[in-house]
Amino acid sequence: MILPIVVYGDPVLRKVGEKIDQNYPELDKLIKDMFDTMNSAKGVGLAAPQIGKAIRLFIVDTKPFSETDEDDDDDDDDEFTPEQRKQLGAFKKIFINARILNQSGEEWPFNEGCLSIPKIRENVNRLPNIEIEYYDEKFVKHIEKYDGVIARVIQHEYDHIEGVLFTDKISPFKRKMLSGKLNDIAKGKITADYKTKVYKAKR
Repeated sequence: MILPIVVYGDPVLRKVGEKIDQNYPELDKLIKDMFDTMNSAKGVGLAAPQIGKAIRLFIVDTKPFSETDEDDDDDDDDEFTPEQRKQLGAFKKIFINARILNQSGEEWPFNEGCLSIPKIRENVNRLPNIEIEYYDEKFVKHIEKYDGVIARVIQHEYDHIEGVLFTDKISPFKRKMLSGKLNDIAKGKITADYKTKVYKAKR
């Protein structure tokens, strides 16, 4: 089932996700719904807070971005060089209760976007190497190392379960320049190509 994606302004995007266990209700269905939602929105990753659930769960599937499509007019694909596309490959994983253990290397910029912040892209500096501990969908524990573009995708989604958005990582000046657009997103003045959900405070 395709779910609406929560957009900028919703408090759930600022919550630190809670750990879950094997008894989390309908976890298999939730994961399937997240993949359906991410694929429908042509995303490369999706975190549970983006569908309104403040839990430590995110998914990644880079396959759509590892290949070029000459008939595709989507500008997002243009952000990846041929070498980066080769590195992306067909990387598909489910991360539960993830914890980044180590980050290293020299920061490098990359133009990032986010399904929860439609129509905005900015250069974000991140470290190129990470070591991460997580559980898969069968709750088997893994400790793995990643680098380059894959590490960046993981870091972006990991930020979501920590209540962090990519706009937090740009300069205060750039955030100020984007404030009008961000406010418009929060007010629902957006035209995304996928289902979205705008936060409405209860009175």
